[in-house]
Amino acid sequence: MEVIRKKETYGGDFIIHNDNLNSIFTPEDFNEELLMMRDSVKDFIDREVWPYKDRFEKKDYDFTKSLMQKAGELGFLSVSVPEEYGGMGMGFVSSMLVCDYISGSTGSLSTAFGAHTGIGTLPVVLYGTEEQKEKYLPKLSSGEYFGCYCLTEPGAGSDANSGKSKAVISDDGKHYKISGQKMWISNAGFASLMIVFARIENDKNITAFLVDYDPSNGIKLGEEENKLGIHSSSTRQVFFNETVVPVENILGERNGGFKIAMNALNVGRVKLGVACLDAQRRITTESIKYANERVQFKVPISTFGAIKEKIATMASSCYIGESACYRVAKDIEDRIEYFISKGMSNQEAELKGVEDFAVECSLIKVGASEDIQNCADEGIQIFGGMGFSADTPMESAWRDARIGRIYEGTNEINRMLSVGMLLKKGMKGQIDLMAAVMRAASSINTDEENFISDELIEEQKLIYKFKQLFLVLLGNCVQKYGSKLENHQQILLCLSDMLLEIYFSESGLLRTLKNIDRTTYESQTIQIYIVKLYIFEAQNIINKKSTEIISRITSGQEKRKLLTVVKNKCSYSEYPDIISLKNKVADSFIEQNSYYI
Repeated sequence: MEVIRKKETYGGDFIIHNDNLNSIFTPEDFNEELLMMRDSVKDFIDREVWPYKDRFEKKDYDFTKSLMQKAGELGFLSVSVPEEYGGMGMGFVSSMLVCDYISGSTGSLSTAFGAHTGIGTLPVVLYGTEEQKEKYLPKLSSGEYFGCYCLTEPGAGSDANSGKSKAVISDDGKHYKISGQKMWISNAGFASLMIVFARIENDKNITAFLVDYDPSNGIKLGEEENKLGIHSSSTRQVFFNETVVPVENILGERNGGFKIAMNALNVGRVKLGVACLDAQRRITTESIKYANERVQFKVPISTFGAIKEKIATMASSCYIGESACYRVAKDIEDRIEYFISKGMSNQEAELKGVEDFAVECSLIKVGASEDIQNCADEGIQIFGGMGFSADTPMESAWRDARIGRIYEGTNEINRMLSVGMLLKKGMKGQIDLMAAVMRAASSINTDEENFISDELIEEQKLIYKFKQLFLVLLGNCVQKYGSKLENHQQILLCLSDMLLEIYFSESGLLRTLKNIDRTTYESQTIQIYIVKLYIFEAQNIINKKSTEIISRITSGQEKRKLLTVVKNKCSYSEYPDIISLKNKVADSFIEQNSYYI
């Protein structure tokens, strides 16, 4: 398989190309502006939110609203809004950064923030008319207004376009009357602006409307939902009974609501992923502190190998998750700037830029949401019996984390989407996927000798082998099932897990190699250990998932041949001492008494 170096970054092409070190963006690349923004958000959370965590568990919705208002005053709600409408007009990386650090303390505030800035405001930025933007964006930016997104219905969850809500045009053609029921609507209890999806007549697709909340206009709110977690996130049903909406309040175009919903989901997915990061950092830090303080058998439990195992895993997933999230954040930002340079409007460019990286958005959402859940689970275990108590932060952290695997399309759907969207990009010629599949098949037994760095050679080889294996199996699956592959969900899930591990592993590897290149090998020792540890675990997953695929789609001699390929592609020339790596990683964080990278 010939290795092709990327000159320009396209969504999904990480599986067929190798990045050079200058093309990847890392948290170590934050400029002064980004660092100031990060510190400002962290200070807000540490001062205004973290000391009052208990209030969120008591369903203090007013407290959440007040914090959102303060966030508005500090400019955090306006990062992605153009300056001409009262916003800060900052780039995609900045918006990801704010979403990351404002989400560190509680899932309630994280949900309120994400629902408002992402699906409550961004559709107006991207699809609104000039009049709509002038009317709503300044208020949404300042926190005078809060937004909510009324899409889900009792019979239309994952199948969003099957909603039954209707919009009927008036006889004079000046307004619509919307009737229907929406459920699981975040921020519904304090939203001033509702983005409501309804079907006009027998249109194929739903249409989006901007609806001002007015209870006298046929809008009724259900009671606050009793939820497993995110207790102070306002979540209600919303009922519309012939709610009058002016025709000029259609958002985008008639029949175009499904497109708006899907594009909003791409942004929502990647930002949900990054919103897991600081929570993960804080859970890891609190777990380390407790392990250092808790004495059993006359020694801190942090000295026990079983505890070190957990800390190493938690810290490693933090580092790798950061690497993947900020890699794609800058790739999207660069793509947006590229489209602008080609004459697109800012709005068109952002839509196109995010859409181009839809594969990565889904992978980020899945990987980060599962990492935070696993991290919180291990945190409870480190705390032991105290972890099960509501008097410690672990119990609420675990419950808050659980929604991440359901939001913005379940992780199962996003897994299948990631492979489906990759194939779609290949079929459309947006990436040279089929040619890469053929190259991989013809050179499956050859090794890569062209490396981007002299360090971590074994890990570079493995990433290359993982890509080859994925492409070969993808080609075999397409050959066997053709267009019916989408019906074989379990195979898609396996392929997606392989794709995810490749993207996350490569992101951590590239980040570390770049930092070695600009500093020293010695200064990145722990990061190197983390990469080695993560890729070892990745090869175990890839081995398992590829074996499942092969056992399903082949038999006889072909099966034996492909299983031999798996054995070759998922093996080291010399296996690392994993237990030693885990101990070294854990000891470093235990010594610092926090997650510190």
